[in-house]
Amino acid sequence: MAFLNRLGALLTGDPRADRVVPPSGAAASLTVLSAGAMAFLAVFALALSLATGRLADRWAGALSHGATVRISAPAEQMAAQTRLVLDILAVTPGVGSARALDAAETKALLAPWFGPDLPVESLPIPQLIEVTETGAGFDAEGLRLRLSAEVPGAMLDDHQRWRRPLVTAAERLRTLGLFSLGLIGGALAAMVTLAAQAALAANGQVIRTLRLVGARDIYIARAFVRRFTLRALAGAAAGTVAGMAAVALLPAAEEAGGFLTGLGFAGTGWFWPLAIPPFAAIVAFWATRAAALRTLRGVQ
Repeated sequence: MAFLNRLGALLTGDPRADRVVPPSGAAASLTVLSAGAMAFLAVFALALSLATGRLADRWAGALSHGATVRISAPAEQMAAQTRLVLDILAVTPGVGSARALDAAETKALLAPWFGPDLPVESLPIPQLIEVTETGAGFDAEGLRLRLSAEVPGAMLDDHQRWRRPLVTAAERLRTLGLFSLGLIGGALAAMVTLAAQAALAANGQVIRTLRLVGARDIYIARAFVRRFTLRALAGAAAGTVAGMAAVALLPAAEEAGGFLTGLGFAGTGWFWPLAIPPFAAIVAFWATRAAALRTLRGVQ
């Protein structure tokens, strides 16, 4: 209840105390523009963080339950070694299914690098076997040793060397996005502090007069806190709307486009930017309060 009362007092304010703070000028413009610009950047930092999180989950999920066996053997031995590998995989615990890719599928996999007219049938291309794991997974090292002993031309790739760097890179990008949000909040606090100090310095004579008639520093500071908090809230709201509109214009996520077409919000992720204006208001509240009380102590 006490918090709600303080919030209501902050929003309604005191008209007499509000006259202490100039309603316009450089300080007002700096606060609104700074909050708007920081909120705009925060939307993109948040979009980057959420998009890379989804990317890491997608990469981890796409590669975590699959493996590939590559068979390199003379043409006359390829069919026999393929059957032997399939027989081994059929009795391997943790392997859900295994199938050999046909020539058309192999050609489709190589088409992005060699073009659609690659003569697969006339080239010594290894036979690929797609392996799908069960929920428990299989012993990759044990299967690798068995294949090397029974089918020397077979090699198991459980995608770990591809998955780990990709997931690590996506996780670091997500962390970088969150770190950027922290930097944006710090920059906003610094700009609001400078604006509040400028407004206090410009109203030094008014502050001295208020003190002479008995006004306390907390009463004067409250006027600055309210005005600058509302300015930051308004600027951040405008910047957030502009940022969300810009993100909405980015290309939609497509499988072929990969990461560059997925830098946006998805589903309930669109609600996250709505937290930016209140966050900016909270930052402005504490920055202005600290700056006002510190500056008022220095005004004689």
